[in-house]
Amino acid sequence: MEETRSDQRHALIIGGGIGGLSAAIALRKKGFKLDVIERDPEWSVYGVGIIQQTNVVRAVAELGILDDYISSGYGFDHVKIFAPNGMEVAHVPQPTLVEGYPAGVGIGRPALQKVLGDATTRAGANVRLGLTVSDIEDTGTLVNVTFSDGTNSSYDFVIGADGVYSDTRKRIFPDIPGPQFTGQSVWRYNFDRVEDVQGLWVYNGAPGVGLVPMGPDIMYMYVTTPEPDNPHFAPSTLAAEMRSRIENHPSESIRNLASKITDNSGVVYRPLEGMMLEGDWAKGRIALLGDAVHATTPHLGQGAGLAIEDALVIADELSKSDNVEEAFRNYRNRRFDRCNYVVKNSLAICMGQLGKGPAIDNSKATAEMYQIVAEPI
Repeated sequence: MEETRSDQRHALIIGGGIGGLSAAIALRKKGFKLDVIERDPEWSVYGVGIIQQTNVVRAVAELGILDDYISSGYGFDHVKIFAPNGMEVAHVPQPTLVEGYPAGVGIGRPALQKVLGDATTRAGANVRLGLTVSDIEDTGTLVNVTFSDGTNSSYDFVIGADGVYSDTRKRIFPDIPGPQFTGQSVWRYNFDRVEDVQGLWVYNGAPGVGLVPMGPDIMYMYVTTPEPDNPHFAPSTLAAEMRSRIENHPSESIRNLASKITDNSGVVYRPLEGMMLEGDWAKGRIALLGDAVHATTPHLGQGAGLAIEDALVIADELSKSDNVEEAFRNYRNRRFDRCNYVVKNSLAICMGQLGKGPAIDNSKATAEMYQIVAEPI
């Protein structure tokens, strides 16, 4: 365990997803006593993949779990950009930030969840599943929490890592609007990996399409489509609905993959929503992290990475200061500009695809993003 100023300060993390588990690992490395609660009693995640860019590999290395992480995914060092008809128009190399390791990683969400969950329990955090917060009171010196099972506990501070619909955010900032629907949605589906897909492939145009390898034998496709009325689809129709959006795609390769979308249960559909909390990210001894404060659309592939970086920064600031509120302010100040950049520029790509703003050149946007996120956190 690292040297720390925590003096075994006791913390609660609300949410057992990517951000919450990363925060648990980072805080345990600093010596904090830690409880993690997760509302899902099965601790499950949906079974498609996620893109992890070069800065995320660096962040995972700092968490101390890089080898497990890399072995659970597919490393790559470039992004290929294609015209809608399938013609390659750009090859964007990714800078490697951790010597001897790939620049980026495609990984299945269940695999990433297992790596983070195993590391959290191995580090000694107390994880409680099927539990939510019924009441929370910040006394100024402690945070008293009542849980949904009727139990109570007191903490030196609480971190809400409970996602875009964060109940913690609603409790401490009840007047702040929640996430806003963009008018676009994303569809995801797993396939046998095409041999040539050895990095992230991005197809320009509308719909936006991408292919991401997750392992030697598996990749996933994402498709972003305009869905202005934010429709609800019956589970029994999802495969047909996803196929219909790309079966006439200009690229023959994408059309061929579309014909293989047959399993309704394998389709993950999500309306794209976003928000950026411009003001404080904490109130007293209760702070927010990840999608709870900066929910981004996936166009720059940085949502999960930002949450992992948040975790490292908040743990660093809490370990350096005995004043929790000061630590939370410093955490927000270190993170705001980068997170705001990702949220705003991802949304700009989204709006360009919808015809609600200028079309964004994916190759230029990607190259610029790599430069910015390569900067230290």
